Amino acid sequence: MAPSPALRCCKRALNWVPVLFINLVVGWSYYAYVVELCVYTIPNNAERISYLVIFHIAFAMFIWAYWKTIWSTPTSPSKAFGLPRQEKELYEREERAEAQQEILKKVARNLPVYTRTAGGAIRYCNYCQVIKPDRCHHCSTCEMCVLKMDHHCPWVNNCVGFSNYKYFVLFLAYASLYCVVICATVIRYFIKFWTKQLPDTHAKFHILFLFFVAALFFISIVSLLTYHLWLVGKNRTTIEAFRAPVFANGPDKNGFSLGFGRNVAEVFGDQAKYWILPVFSSLGDGHSFVTRLVHIDPEQANSVLQQNGKSPADGEINPCVLGNNVQHTEDDGKEKTDGGQIVSVTMENEP
Repeated sequence: MAPSPALRCCKRALNWVPVLFINLVVGWSYYAYVVELCVYTIPNNAERISYLVIFHIAFAMFIWAYWKTIWSTPTSPSKAFGLPRQEKELYEREERAEAQQEILKKVARNLPVYTRTAGGAIRYCNYCQVIKPDRCHHCSTCEMCVLKMDHHCPWVNNCVGFSNYKYFVLFLAYASLYCVVICATVIRYFIKFWTKQLPDTHAKFHILFLFFVAALFFISIVSLLTYHLWLVGKNRTTIEAFRAPVFANGPDKNGFSLGFGRNVAEVFGDQAKYWILPVFSSLGDGHSFVTRLVHIDPEQANSVLQQNGKSPADGEINPCVLGNNVQHTEDDGKEKTDGGQIVSVTMENEP
């Protein structure tokens, strides 16, 4: 039974409580640092100005990345992944799961879909009524399918996925930097208040508490940042880290890994000047992804390697090397290896 509109409205309002809490903490930290520390406590003008400049740069980048993460609308699958009218009617009338799968397989032949369920079936969302693109999952909180879904984050009240994963990683990075700046500049006056070198004033509580809060947040945030940087290097989402994506040949936790450099470029883009800015620069369109080549024909692999001036060592094949031999054909919109095996479809549109 679906929840009533009033209950859903209350649930949506409650979802903003963590965001409100973070904003209140950040707002208080701004007041404590700028007013209580820089205005009332620091006596030297040169020190005060330098602290304010450094602090506001870190603060601006942190807020920019944070609000981009919050307000970036999660990207859902395009209409191309919905069932055509005739197939949709057949699918809804059919009661047998096997027959429904045959309908989905027929439609999926024309789509860049290479992952399957654990049982080997085509991934289909009955709520959104679409065939799920690779790395796409349905979020029960957002009530929609999200492209390259990583997780639903309560601290931003938004799904973290293809459209805002770069913003989320930068949010964690700049939040860590914000905490470091506070701790590094406040610790001197924290020690002075703690050891009674400065007289007790109304600023004492704010400065002592500011240091503790910043240190605690840094410890928790930097651990999460480290984990997500590891995921970026491996080209995995949080979901894929816990459950390996399943391809036609079976599960492969490294199925989307193309080497560290290309993995980073997929999230941050191929132009380094945009990496530190919360602007969209991720590669692709979120509907399809280049995959490693696994379990391919050895003769085909040898041919590809020889064309690149390489020789196979004892029959071992590096899938990432083969993945670099992707060619684009305009006739069918599919990417193929030199040997003709379909890898993926790459589209140029941004969300």
